[in-house]
Amino acid sequence: MPCEIKKVFASLPQVERGVSKIIGGDPKGSNFLYTNGKCVILRNIDNPALADIYTEHAHQVVVAKYAPSGFYIASGDVSGKLRIWDTTQKEHLLKYEYQPFAGKIKDIAWTEDSKRIAVVGEGREKFGAVFLWDSGSSVGEITGHNKVINSVDIKQSRPYRLATGSDDNCAAFFEGPPFKFKFTIGDHNRFVNCVRFSPDGNRFATASADGQIYIYDGKTGEKVCALGGDKAHDGGIYAISWSPDSTHLLSASGDKTSKIWDVNVNSVVNTFTMGSTVLDQQLGCLWQKDHLLSISLSGYINYLDKNNPSKPLRVIKIVLLKDQKKCFSIDNPGYEPEVVAVHPSGDMVAVGGTDGNVRLYSILGTTLKDEGRVLEAKGPVTDVAYSHDGAFLAVCDASKVVTVFSVADGYSENNVFYGHHAKIVCLAWSPDNEHFASGGMDMMVYVWTLSDPETRVKIQDAHRLHHVSSLAWLDEHTLVTTSHDASVKEWTISY
Repeated sequence: MPCEIKKVFASLPQVERGVSKIIGGDPKGSNFLYTNGKCVILRNIDNPALADIYTEHAHQVVVAKYAPSGFYIASGDVSGKLRIWDTTQKEHLLKYEYQPFAGKIKDIAWTEDSKRIAVVGEGREKFGAVFLWDSGSSVGEITGHNKVINSVDIKQSRPYRLATGSDDNCAAFFEGPPFKFKFTIGDHNRFVNCVRFSPDGNRFATASADGQIYIYDGKTGEKVCALGGDKAHDGGIYAISWSPDSTHLLSASGDKTSKIWDVNVNSVVNTFTMGSTVLDQQLGCLWQKDHLLSISLSGYINYLDKNNPSKPLRVIKIVLLKDQKKCFSIDNPGYEPEVVAVHPSGDMVAVGGTDGNVRLYSILGTTLKDEGRVLEAKGPVTDVAYSHDGAFLAVCDASKVVTVFSVADGYSENNVFYGHHAKIVCLAWSPDNEHFASGGMDMMVYVWTLSDPETRVKIQDAHRLHHVSSLAWLDEHTLVTTSHDASVKEWTISY
């Protein structure tokens, strides 16, 4: 009885108020990527429902960037670990791992030949490093700042240039390799959140919490202009992204707008007003081929429409539907209830407690009447579920056991199912009423056969980073699992 992963539904980006959110692009223009928790999430830009998730970091991942070759991705986490991994194979094999400094990595940049990497962030002894991708050997020093470096970018043509932006309100300009500090750029009066070279390398831009964007010569670092003449936005600017032809710039701001700038004539082409609430603040953006994306503080990913700035083409979001309607209750039950299941007939409730018992109640209006029936589990009850036809009640517990009771036979014990190696946390019945699934702290999901406990489907490491938190069936052969790894997975089950 095999199983097969059918779909992965990725989470939205993990965002924080007042902090830039980096969204990276695929050199081929097919995918984009961002981070959430310990995961790097890759999505198809034309069909974002197509997703892949990289889960090999031990700590929260902050930033991930494709190599210009497209064959590797470098991702950095809060501990200062940089992992370089393969994009061509499903397993995403690790190529190299480095620790450029001890502290959060905030941004990453590659040279155009994919041979050198610059990393910046919140190091204790230094705030940045630049080195060869395949050996870790230094190819210069990132100096010139006395506070955390938020952003780094490298000119994608020779002669190479490197720029950084920092919490010390300054940007810095470097020449190389080996990369050497040339001078500080002190035009901003607040944190510099983002620096980006144009694809052709002729210019680079800096964006700051002061609401200003400055344009500089990509080769010499000389200032060209301030976009908008004074302030580009009414709030802090968290991200900028150049158009593929290097003539326009997309900016994202805390003033709840994103803007397209014609850099050649220093004017605004489009203003996208994303809303009026705090959650509509714009923290990240990406211009990839014909797609313009922004990230809101809500975590929503907005596909911007140049022809209709008032309404995005598409918004990727998650909506929780809750009617908050109270059905029935019982006060002071005399034990600690943990889980509840309602019989399909709607007249009976099973309540599982931490004391290892399941108590049965009949529903009387908005109250529950104790029927005086107690079913014994093998340990503290963690979930209960009735089969869809109401014939059976499955109970799982912290002692790694699933017990099934026959409702028609007065809730007598029908069968016991063993297999998990740690506490079982969730249950769900298949629509066929002959199979049910269980998920445990051992990272396992089992699909059991009611009539034969030895016949089972085993899904090992269904979610690698965390145990399965809930289960649901779409049909007799399609199981959905969720987890705290920020993903939802759809499985095809064959009997």
